[in-house]
Amino acid sequence: MVDYTEPLPAVNTRRLRVAQGLVLLFHITGFVGLAFVDDPSFYLRFTPLTLVLTAGLLFSFQPGRSVGFWSFCIVVALLGFAIEVFGVHFGWFFGHYNYGDTLGYKMLGVPLAIGLNWLVLTYSCGILARYLPLPELPRTLLAALLMVGLDMCIEPVASTYDFWHWTANVIPFQNFRDWFIFSCILQMLFNRANFTKSNALVPLVYLTQLLFFFLLGALQ
Repeated sequence: MVDYTEPLPAVNTRRLRVAQGLVLLFHITGFVGLAFVDDPSFYLRFTPLTLVLTAGLLFSFQPGRSVGFWSFCIVVALLGFAIEVFGVHFGWFFGHYNYGDTLGYKMLGVPLAIGLNWLVLTYSCGILARYLPLPELPRTLLAALLMVGLDMCIEPVASTYDFWHWTANVIPFQNFRDWFIFSCILQMLFNRANFTKSNALVPLVYLTQLLFFFLLGALQ
């Protein structure tokens, strides 16, 4: 199997700076609106749009968007959505929870944006893990830990902003355990997918999201 770990290809620096500026603008505006405005509902309504725009900017820097890349995107988004459906309706994964209205239109009780969120996170963390010269197994575990790390920052504010709600308002250990297991599975798919795995925008997107939710949680 071909290892698609590669150095970053040449990127238009001006275009990258514009994209980085937009990502920062989206998240700084949202942070100020959620953290310092008495009624954050105006800003919350843009949450799905922010995710879609961030994903669009991110994937615009994917070199050679091949059939392999788009196949990976579809499979991960569908798997992410499906596991959430089972989680919400049966409690088989993550624990007992339900989604609020902030993440937008829902099908089978799960926002469609959730599939995209799993994709963005899997893709970003998979690429970040490739910055270190690691064999596949440690790289998979590292990427999965990065995914769980972001979830740990989101969980404290999720119910506050009506993302999702846990039964009795208690975040179960099962959530993080299942997140790690499922993240490992998705990272194995990432490692085996045939497309160039490099993206100059990934580090800023991940760091910005991590700081966004960490700081929101710290201000609660």
